[in-house]
Amino acid sequence: MPKINVYLPDELAEAVRDSGLPVSAICQRALEEAVRRITVIRRTALGDLDADQLAASLPSFTPRAVTVLSLAINAARDAGAPNVGTGHLLRAMITEGENLALRVLRAMEIEPTTLTWTEQDEPGGGPGLRYSTPAAVALEMLVAEAAALGHNYVGCEHLLIGLAAEPDGVAGRVLREAGADGKAVRRTVSAALSGYAHLRATKPPVGPEELSAVVREELRPLVQRVEALEARLS
Repeated sequence: MPKINVYLPDELAEAVRDSGLPVSAICQRALEEAVRRITVIRRTALGDLDADQLAASLPSFTPRAVTVLSLAINAARDAGAPNVGTGHLLRAMITEGENLALRVLRAMEIEPTTLTWTEQDEPGGGPGLRYSTPAAVALEMLVAEAAALGHNYVGCEHLLIGLAAEPDGVAGRVLREAGADGKAVRRTVSAALSGYAHLRATKPPVGPEELSAVVREELRPLVQRVEALEARLS
């Protein structure tokens, strides 16, 4: 049986040894789940798209994420586009209006409704309506991001990371020009979810304004370190 080395931070490695957890079995199950999700999204991305079948074919996706994908598919079909591009996905995310990805952007002081772009055809696709190559890459990336963050679901916040990190699509260009590159979005998503968990534990329910305030507070030390570094380099 092939062997794969897994490297852990010193503190975590010590805690794992002390706990006596079956590392191999846990890693195997986690990898099996990640591979299954990637296989499903690849099958979906390469096949003819049917908005009505998405929920059944993507069971780990949240209802809002499924809604965003459905809106993007329908918008591309209505516009007679050759494929569903990253621009359709970003616009659908904004149209949905209530997902965590939009709160993440606002926490980064980016108002989603002010993002504008001209829809452009992206390469890729095939017979029928399919995702463009950049959109398919972004979808793979969002599944990988969810797995890397240890989440047992795939949501709009993961889609935002995938769109921002994908290098060739319309959405990535628009997001990066607004200041939302992949690394910054990933940090903000982590802060948002940490803040959300804290708020739910201490003062449910959580509103958008409360969450945005907590996210900004979670990001404050990071921003201060970046500003100090920039000051030393200038």
